[in-house]
Amino acid sequence: MSVEKVKQNYSSREKDRIFEQEFLPHIGSMYNFAYRLTFDEDDAKDLVQETYLKAFRFLNSFQQGTNAKAWLFRILKNSFINDFRKKSKQPAKVDYQEVETFYNSEDVDVSMTTDLRVETVQHMIGDEVSNALNALAVDFRTVIILCDLEGFTYEEMSKILDIPIGTVRSRLHRARNLLKEKLQAYAKSMGYNK
Repeated sequence: MSVEKVKQNYSSREKDRIFEQEFLPHIGSMYNFAYRLTFDEDDAKDLVQETYLKAFRFLNSFQQGTNAKAWLFRILKNSFINDFRKKSKQPAKVDYQEVETFYNSEDVDVSMTTDLRVETVQHMIGDEVSNALNALAVDFRTVIILCDLEGFTYEEMSKILDIPIGTVRSRLHRARNLLKEKLQAYAKSMGYNK
């Protein structure tokens, strides 16, 4: 069975309506997903912006009546992967202007040592579940986010991630087990014995 992709020819007014009514309501979920992938507010905002720009640009590829949220998540996921691959192939960059500005400033003589133990623990206090989730590999973290936090079905996840449903199920099972292992000590400290 071949699914034929049919391009729509929406009017400008229709494009605006689709964008506002079907795409914009998901901007919060899109940001949350992007943040959990990037761990950086600015990168997440950039990724969401890039996703929405691509969604508008390729709006004629969107089939009205289908799941707009799943379509947007797939664009975001693909953009993240493409950016990740591009960045991983680039050498590390140094902003020499920033270095020169620092060494020419009056702050250069100020002692800048910090107690790393305090700084590290300060960021770890709080959401152990979030930390455990963030510690998972991106493939496992993604399926947990899509299924357990965003509520996508296996079929929708299969389309978003472009993998078979069986792979979605096995990856989700493995991700949940990894998360469970990471949270066992925390669960015991909270009084759960199972």
